[in-house]
Amino acid sequence: LPQQFFPDSARAQFLVDYWSPEGTRIQTLEADLRAIEARILEDERVESVSTFIGKGPPRFYLPVDSEFPYETYANLVVNTRSGDDVKPVIAELEPWMKENATQALTRVRLYGLGPSDTWKFEARFSGPQEADLDVLRGLGERGKEILEASPLAKEIRTDMRNRVRRLEIAYNDARARWSNVSRVDLADSTKRAYDGLDVGLYREGDNLIPIKLRLVEQERNNLGALDVLQVTSSLATDTVPLSQVADEVGFRWEDPIIIRYQRRRANTVQASPSGVTFPTLRAEVVKAFEEIELPAGYDLFWDGQQKSTASAQASLIPGLIPVGFIFLFIIVYLFNDFRPPLIILLTIPFVFIGIVPVLLATQAPFGFVALLGAMSLSGMITKNAIVLLDEVNVQLAAGRGAYDAVVEAAVSRLRPVVLAAATTVLGVIPLLQDVFWVGMAMTVMAGLTAGTFMTMVLVPVLYAMFHRVSAPPATEAAAQTA
Repeated sequence: LPQQFFPDSARAQFLVDYWSPEGTRIQTLEADLRAIEARILEDERVESVSTFIGKGPPRFYLPVDSEFPYETYANLVVNTRSGDDVKPVIAELEPWMKENATQALTRVRLYGLGPSDTWKFEARFSGPQEADLDVLRGLGERGKEILEASPLAKEIRTDMRNRVRRLEIAYNDARARWSNVSRVDLADSTKRAYDGLDVGLYREGDNLIPIKLRLVEQERNNLGALDVLQVTSSLATDTVPLSQVADEVGFRWEDPIIIRYQRRRANTVQASPSGVTFPTLRAEVVKAFEEIELPAGYDLFWDGQQKSTASAQASLIPGLIPVGFIFLFIIVYLFNDFRPPLIILLTIPFVFIGIVPVLLATQAPFGFVALLGAMSLSGMITKNAIVLLDEVNVQLAAGRGAYDAVVEAAVSRLRPVVLAAATTVLGVIPLLQDVFWVGMAMTVMAGLTAGTFMTMVLVPVLYAMFHRVSAPPATEAAAQTA
C-alpha cells in the first residue's frame, strides 16, 4: 500500500522556497525574487504573492516551521483563487523555476496537515563535539550522490550548504602598537570603508532611511587596493595604511554554517520525494545509506518524516498494552473460558481483507489517521464476536444442542450485526470529502463491511473447531442423501 504520515492540506495556498548560494548578497537575492514574483503574478489563477527575503514568514500556520534568518534565503507565500488551482499552478511553476532559476535551489511545496516536517527526507550524519567538518561534508556528499542517482528524489541538498571565501587580515601586534592602532580601530576602518557607518537618518514619508558613510562602489569592489586603505587610530588624528599594521591580506575557504544536533556537529542530507510518498523513497535508498562506512565516533540518524512516524506510532504502544490486558481480562471474565478471546483475536486480522483492495484501487495512502481507523475496527469486530458468542451461550442454556446453537446464533444475530455495521459505514461517508479523514473513512467502511460478514462465518467455524462441535447424525444423513 502507498504510505503517508499525514496528507497535504487543501488550502488555496502554497509555498516557494529559494536558496541562493551562500555568500550571495541580499540585494542580488532581492533582484532574483522580483523576476519570480512577476512570473507568478502573471497567472490569472494567482490572487496574491507575499515575499519574505532573508528569512521565512511569521508562523501563521502551525504545521509550517519558520526558516532561520539567512541572507541567502527567501520565501514566497502564493495565494490562489481556489484550492483546485493550487496543483495546476504548481505543475507549471516548478519546471519554469528549474529552467529560469538555475543559480539557486528552489522548492515548491504544499502546506501539510497535522505534524508536518519541513523536509520529509532527512538523513543526519553526526560526529563528536568538535568533529572534522571535512569528514561531515564528505559524508553528506556521499548521501547526495545516492539520492541524485534515484529518480524518486528531488531538491537534494545538505544543511551545511556550500563553502564561501572569506577575506582575512593578519593583524601584526608589534607594528600596530608602534602605530597606536588596535584591532578595534582596524575593524572600524574596514567597516566604514565597505559596510558603512550610520551618520544620520533621512525621513521619507513614514520611513526612516539610514545615511551611511563609506567608499564609492568602484573602490569597494577593488579589493586589491585593500592594503592601502587608511586606518585611523582612536588615539591619534593621523592615518596609516592597512599594510603597515598587517602582515598579509588574503582569502580562505570556510564553512559559513555549522549545525549542531544534541551538542554534536552534524550534516543533514535533505530531499523531497518526487512523485511518490516518503516511505517509497526511503525504501529505495535506505540500504545504500546504511552501507556508508562511518568513521569512529560518527553515526547516521534518520530524522524528518521517519522520526515523526516512528514517534507517533510508538506513542500508541503505552496505551495498547494495558488495553490488551483489560480486553483479555473482560472477555475471560464474561465467558469464564480462555477460548473466546482466542476466537476473537484470530478473527480481527481478517478485516484487512477489505481494507487493502479499496486502498489499492483508490491509491489512498495508509497514513497515521488510517492506522487509527484500522485499530478502531478491532473494537467493532470484537463487539460483533461477543454478541455472537453470547447468543451461542443463550441457545445452549435454552437446551439446544451445540451444533444447532451455533447455527441458530449465527442466523438470529445476522440482522442486528449487519444493521449496526451499516450505521457506522453510513456515518463516515461524509468524511470521504475531507483530505484529512478520507483514509480513515475508507479504512472503516471497507474493513467493517468485509469484517462483519467474515465475523459471521469465522466465529461459528472457529467456535466449532475449538469446542469440537460436529454435526448430529441426522444432519449428516440428510446431507449425504441430498
